[in-house]
Amino acid sequence: MPMLRRTVLALTACLCWPGLTFAQQADPMPSWNEGKTKQAIIDFVSKVTREGGPDFVPPEKRIATFDNDGTLWAEQPNYFQGQFAFDEIKRLAGQDPSLKTKEPYRSVLAGDIKALMADGRKGLGHVMARTHSGMTTEAFASTVANWLESARHPTKQRRYDQMIYQPQIELLRHLRANGFKTFIVSGGGVEFMRVFAEKTYGIPPEQVVGSSGVVKFRLDASGKPELFKETKVEFVDDGPGKPVGINRFIGRRPILAFGNSDGDLQMLQYTTAGDGARLALIVHHTDAEREWAYDRTSKIGKLDKALDEAAAKGWTVVDMKNDWKTIFPEAR
Repeated sequence: MPMLRRTVLALTACLCWPGLTFAQQADPMPSWNEGKTKQAIIDFVSKVTREGGPDFVPPEKRIATFDNDGTLWAEQPNYFQGQFAFDEIKRLAGQDPSLKTKEPYRSVLAGDIKALMADGRKGLGHVMARTHSGMTTEAFASTVANWLESARHPTKQRRYDQMIYQPQIELLRHLRANGFKTFIVSGGGVEFMRVFAEKTYGIPPEQVVGSSGVVKFRLDASGKPELFKETKVEFVDDGPGKPVGINRFIGRRPILAFGNSDGDLQMLQYTTAGDGARLALIVHHTDAEREWAYDRTSKIGKLDKALDEAAAKGWTVVDMKNDWKTIFPEAR
């Protein structure tokens, strides 16, 4: 009977997660190398879900927050939402040739990022406003979805939603299988991420916290209700904004938080300041061959102060080169 029961459980697990073999079911995170990093995660999940144990956390309090850029998917050589904005300017210029002679659009079309940033972030702000506002939320979501279908990463030649980290997908599944709610808490645009988060990560739109612009309710010309994206920034979910966003949109302090840059420092501090068992993790990009190697001096995903605090406070630093067997999933 015990053998029969194990077989039934294995079959059930494989039906719940199509494509996973029995061997993979025995290891919930097969893309992670064995070692202290993987074990720290497994041990944490085990102790907070062990009923009657000293560190048990009831399911409603099992909140895990993940940064997106550089934590769940790649972020080099440019943040992907920024690349979406640049590609969208190129598309719009095909419809409105006057953009080719106007700054900052002319710099974008020429690929001259130095000229684009010559006046600080003002030029970039105009680009983001032109590509992220002045339309309904539905129209914006459709534009992002079309871009994800057609765009390819400039060096990896993969769809952007295939530039995700396979080890993190496995971790998200393992957490949810153990009663956790998994949230994205990112500086990226909330409406941008909601287009792909559920299909890509299994994280539904209501569990995505991000930066946002002002959205207003109105009636269109035919009297149909719609939500319209305006140019004004409403909330920036980065740095100290992350704990504020967690409080505002989640309402519970996480017991696990995962980031990769100084923009995640306050989220990690806030998470670990709570009572009971806590786990703070940082992805350290150390794999120049399979991905990229960068940290303290990078203009994208700078990891400096958070790396020092991780060492001082004993946070778990995930060494991408040594801790991950696989970086990206098989391309579809």
